[in-house]
Amino acid sequence: MFFTTTPSPLSTGFGTALDHPLRRRIYAQAGRSAADFIEKTVAAARASGSTDAQITQDEKQFTLVMDVPGISKEHLGIRIEGAVVRIDSKEGAPRQYRAAFEFGQEIDSAASSARLENGVLSLSLAKVVPVSKVAELAIS
Repeated sequence: MFFTTTPSPLSTGFGTALDHPLRRRIYAQAGRSAADFIEKTVAAARASGSTDAQITQDEKQFTLVMDVPGISKEHLGIRIEGAVVRIDSKEGAPRQYRAAFEFGQEIDSAASSARLENGVLSLSLAKVVPVSKVAELAIS
């Protein structure tokens, strides 16, 4: 979700994360397919007055595209922590941006990339490949 000069719904400013009305609306849709879940997430963000962001996915990655006009890559910070991606402008930036996106799967930051061209930020966020922890036991 994208917010300018307002707290993120992921922050503790709204009480617990599940108390936030936007979060409750999003999680109410969790029983549906991943594509429907993402579509409902973006629709809920738009309804809350946030800036447009386009999110798509395939088997290997999420792709997030959002407009950040009037800012250079030196003034933009992107942090990935588990399944949460935070985007914000650094101190001294000509414009202030703040966004937090929570995905249904953890993000591999080493395999992810970001590009900023003509005021459009494009993130390719690689999904963490689940590692099987199955161990075979020998019978004695």
